[in-house]
Amino acid sequence: MRKNDSLLSKLDWPLFISFMILVFLGLATVYSVAFNEEHPSIFAFSEKYGKQIIWLGASFFIGLLIFLIDADYYSKIALPVYISVLVLLVIVLFMPPINGARAWLGVGTLGVQPAEFAKIATALLLSKYISELVVKFQTIKTVLTACLILFVPALLIALQPDAGTLVVFSSFLFVMYREGLTFDPLILGVLNTIPGIKFKSTWLGNHFIPVLFVFLFLCIITLVLSNVQFHLWGFPNNTFQGSTGVVLTLGSISLLLLLFIRRISSRRDRPRMILVIALGFLITASISLFVDKAFSGLAKHQRNRIELVLGLKEDPDGGDYNRNRAMAAVGSGGALGKGYMGASVSSIESNHVPESETDFIFCPFAEEWGFLGSIILVATYMFMLLRIIFIAERQRAPFNRIYAYCVAMILFYHFAINIGMNIGFAPVIGIPLPFFSYGGSSILSFCVLVFILLKLDSQRIDVL
Repeated sequence: MRKNDSLLSKLDWPLFISFMILVFLGLATVYSVAFNEEHPSIFAFSEKYGKQIIWLGASFFIGLLIFLIDADYYSKIALPVYISVLVLLVIVLFMPPINGARAWLGVGTLGVQPAEFAKIATALLLSKYISELVVKFQTIKTVLTACLILFVPALLIALQPDAGTLVVFSSFLFVMYREGLTFDPLILGVLNTIPGIKFKSTWLGNHFIPVLFVFLFLCIITLVLSNVQFHLWGFPNNTFQGSTGVVLTLGSISLLLLLFIRRISSRRDRPRMILVIALGFLITASISLFVDKAFSGLAKHQRNRIELVLGLKEDPDGGDYNRNRAMAAVGSGGALGKGYMGASVSSIESNHVPESETDFIFCPFAEEWGFLGSIILVATYMFMLLRIIFIAERQRAPFNRIYAYCVAMILFYHFAINIGMNIGFAPVIGIPLPFFSYGGSSILSFCVLVFILLKLDSQRIDVL
């Protein structure tokens, strides 16, 4: 690093400014929704907004320390940090449950949620591992190792259980796909165990993410259509045969479109496409059974949330109370909102929207600032995400680039799912809005994610 270049001159100011805007708006919203007339000072540390100040102060102090450490050091400490977080995730499983989950470690009067920091540790180690690979020569071992880095903390988080954080861990699959680490070796290994068959490459492995999206889409369609009464192939759609018929029909149409688009003419490609079609029929024929078994394996409240979002049942004053009250609060803001501290439906006093300072903090913001303010907030988040992608693409070091994409995907998942929860597009799974929601662990982890990225980017010219 050149001595004459100051840290401020190397800082990515667009990202830092958008980050500070979100932090400021988040703190202002927490103050508004949790305001206590007996303790009006924002520095009243007995109140939630005072505690948020403490966590923000700790976050910026750690951010300063991050900037004092050389960027190369973060790759070196990735494994020790990862192992340390895994130990915490194991310890927390033996703690007393809070709200039905063993997810918190008590630190005095405060609580720390190790799962939030597991995202940072996984992003660092996954970036280190993939950056040291020659992806063109990926093997079953390299793919399994990358998946192991991802799945071990995800499994420990599932045991807590913490559905929201568990869903966020799937974002790392897109980072792996972006870096060319596909599931081709795993699928090849399975196929090549069949006697008399030898494959050198598979279409399915290289297109794992698109195929996964199609599979999930068909699963959702199967669930939605199960509540619509009609007959297909002589069977009611609410039976296994009828549901399978629906999915087979959709799958066949999808595969025919695929064949039409690719316009297969080479004889060498035809056997491969026949295999894809056969696998497609096998998978689509199994979706109904898969959905039924997987759905029945969920907890009752989790099944209720998914059924409510998909419109399979109605329970506005029961299981769907939070989502309905959240949508009512967002809608009550109108075009221009009720003004700062003017929220009524989503205020803590009214208690119409539970957790309005954490998972549903978008509700009071939307109620106070209306549709216009909500659009500005969403635009700020989108600008930040696009800026992070821009930063990722200008990195010289693969570790920096991969880490930046990890940060982008983590923030995108939190942003998209949380906003979706508040406006009725996603099930309520308990996931905070980055830099906004009240909570020490979440605000600290999000800030550390961004500070590390800013530090890595500030030294990008010096890293070859």
